[in-house]
Amino acid sequence: MRETLLAGLPALGVTLSGAQADTLCAFGEALLEKNKVMNLTAITDPKAVAELHFLDCLALLTVTDFPGKRVIDVGCGAGFPGVPLKIAEPSLRLTLLDSLAKRMDWLAGTITALGVEAECVTARAEEYAADRREIYDIATSRAVARLNLLAELCLPFVKVGGVFLAMKGAGAKTEAGEAATAIRTLGGRVERIAEYPAGGAVHRVVVVRKERPTPAAYPRRYAKIKQQPL
Repeated sequence: MRETLLAGLPALGVTLSGAQADTLCAFGEALLEKNKVMNLTAITDPKAVAELHFLDCLALLTVTDFPGKRVIDVGCGAGFPGVPLKIAEPSLRLTLLDSLAKRMDWLAGTITALGVEAECVTARAEEYAADRREIYDIATSRAVARLNLLAELCLPFVKVGGVFLAMKGAGAKTEAGEAATAIRTLGGRVERIAEYPAGGAVHRVVVVRKERPTPAAYPRRYAKIKQQPL
């Protein structure tokens, strides 16, 4: 896992200290151990964890500036991309948000044991947005929902001038087009679609710049978001 991680960093233009690499690999080992009794990831090969979890997430560091920024990882699951980003850039202030309590309890305990500081919140994004509206510099999300739905869950958290980074695969351009009305309605604009190598493939991140405040009517209840996407 460590060897694969270190070998893949130069292609991304990202550097880690030995201690950072050790912490990230310790997190990966804890993830695979817990995965034996809890469904955290379908990726169980250590090399693939390094390629498809660690390097995939660390690529975001090349997309926008993270140092000192306030970041929320919406629907963080087992901690991706938030935990690798925090380990690589300790100065960012991280909130990890997910609705599954058991997973978040494991995540909170694991990162605390590793000395990784982050706020772990168990809540639904559309409900938590009322408490944290437009206070984050950056919102990230990975494999949570299609972009036209995801934008309504994430953009309300982002302050004007900040960015929403939606990690996507081959269909990123299609999803960005499909979500254009939603993003515009929510106060955003697709700035670009960045590409980077990951596990022998090309992964993409849709970079949405927040240009105007999100109207107070959003986000709606998730059932409504799914039923009537913007």
